[in-house]
Amino acid sequence: MRDYDEIIAFLGEWGPFQRLVFFLLSASIIPNGFNGMSAVFLAGIPEHRCRIPAGANLSAAWLNASVPLEERGGKVVAQRCRRYSLRALSNLSAQGLLPGDVDLAALEQEPCLDGWDYSTEPYLATIVSQWNLVCDDDWKVPLTTSLFFVGVLLGSFISGQLSDRFGRKAILFATMGVQTGFSFLQIFSTSWEMFTVLFLIVGMGQISNYVVAFILGSEILGKSVRIIFSTLGVCIFFAIGYMLLPLFAYFIRDWRMLLLALTLPGVLCVPLWWIIPESPRWLISQGRFEEAEVIIRKAAQKNGIPAPAVIFDSTEVQDLKNRQQKGMLLDLFRTPNIAVITVMSLFLWMITSIGYFSLSLSTPNLHGDVYLNCFLSALTEVPACVIAWLLLRTLPRRYSISGTLFLGGGIILFLQLVPQNLHILSVTLVMLGKFGVTSAFSMLYVYTAELYPTIVRNMAVGAASMSSRVGSIIAPYFVYLGAYDRFLPYILMGSLTVLIGILTLFLPESYGNPLPETFEEMLQIKGFRNRKNTYKIGNSTQHELNSKNLRTSF
Repeated sequence: MRDYDEIIAFLGEWGPFQRLVFFLLSASIIPNGFNGMSAVFLAGIPEHRCRIPAGANLSAAWLNASVPLEERGGKVVAQRCRRYSLRALSNLSAQGLLPGDVDLAALEQEPCLDGWDYSTEPYLATIVSQWNLVCDDDWKVPLTTSLFFVGVLLGSFISGQLSDRFGRKAILFATMGVQTGFSFLQIFSTSWEMFTVLFLIVGMGQISNYVVAFILGSEILGKSVRIIFSTLGVCIFFAIGYMLLPLFAYFIRDWRMLLLALTLPGVLCVPLWWIIPESPRWLISQGRFEEAEVIIRKAAQKNGIPAPAVIFDSTEVQDLKNRQQKGMLLDLFRTPNIAVITVMSLFLWMITSIGYFSLSLSTPNLHGDVYLNCFLSALTEVPACVIAWLLLRTLPRRYSISGTLFLGGGIILFLQLVPQNLHILSVTLVMLGKFGVTSAFSMLYVYTAELYPTIVRNMAVGAASMSSRVGSIIAPYFVYLGAYDRFLPYILMGSLTVLIGILTLFLPESYGNPLPETFEEMLQIKGFRNRKNTYKIGNSTQHELNSKNLRTSF
């Protein structure tokens, strides 16, 4: 019985068909890059202070001294959320006294009863200045980003099951439409609540598009190209979108116009419906052999290669039909061995996601220009993806992922030892830490896809990605902790990253194995302890293979 890779071996690895699928699916990831991190600028917090109404009966001297001062970031600046009582200032001004004639510290203070004045540098307008998400309402800023990632969490779960049931291509383009359409609707938001609900739905489409594009490319492309696609393709094109974000934001500093500019590129993906094919692997897993054969023959024609007269012989088709299994979410926990691997994988994704998104979202808090820091954070992902690709080509998955997590976590922990005045060194170390975490994150998609069989592969990657979104929901609050202690977020991120790097060493090794088509083949991956017992997959009963039959090669 031949596997899928053997059946399509005559197509070659890098013909015109594969190149077309590679670049078009990679390009479809670009909008995910700027939509995923857009909150950095949409919810940017400009400098602000209490507004003094024009009708306040104050002299020019008292207007300048109407807001108490505080030390922040080594500088003495106006407080953001308090002002001196206007009634008291008005009395002092009427008496002809000047600010230097009284003890300002003894004056009564009050909250910003008349709103705030916002600086127009570096942001002209954000949702923070639009709906006054500051002071008593500053909790809404991290919540906005967290709710976006709640949508990402829901999308991770839903997209995996939908694409396993209805096909990769249909769900890919449906989620593209959700992401683009609801981003456009956000422009017309009339309240923070409306904006946040739409942002949640955008998050659902954003991750669904990413995961399904990754799975579709992994299943269409051959083994050698699959790794390049999963790292240099998907990850670098995501980084390109991420790098475009600060470029757009630098020239478009109003949040509504920025959203419009970020929405338009999604429309360009519509013509891809008539070019990108369905996954033949998925069609075969559904027993739709004729449709899979049509796609394979078109690929051969595109590559200028004659296809065999018979691609699936009758015996092979019948054998494949007999082997078809219907997967369900519980299959990821069906046996003790598979359940342990699934739980460990979910934990790995969650902690890596906390590190990645905390470092990405914290760029406005770094010293220097917010646009440059965001661009550097995005640029760091390019060498991280290249290193991930090289590691995936040459080294076992476990050691590669664990090593990069150790690198990122160790550097992040070292930040607390850097003096505050060494700003450039601090920014450099943050970027190096993100480099390590991003490299590990880039390899997780490949590693997880290699562990699970076709019938639940998208579901498994979707569940793992869903777990990572729990981490991304938490990440904005890691950044928020920096308001109380600038080193606390880095201590937590670094410790968790090093810990999960150690646990990664206990996972199975998939390096060198073909993609498993069934759970029986999954259990042949090196590192699965083999027990002679019986378990159910969907509606059928399977037996674990005896250890003497397992392949132990990498």
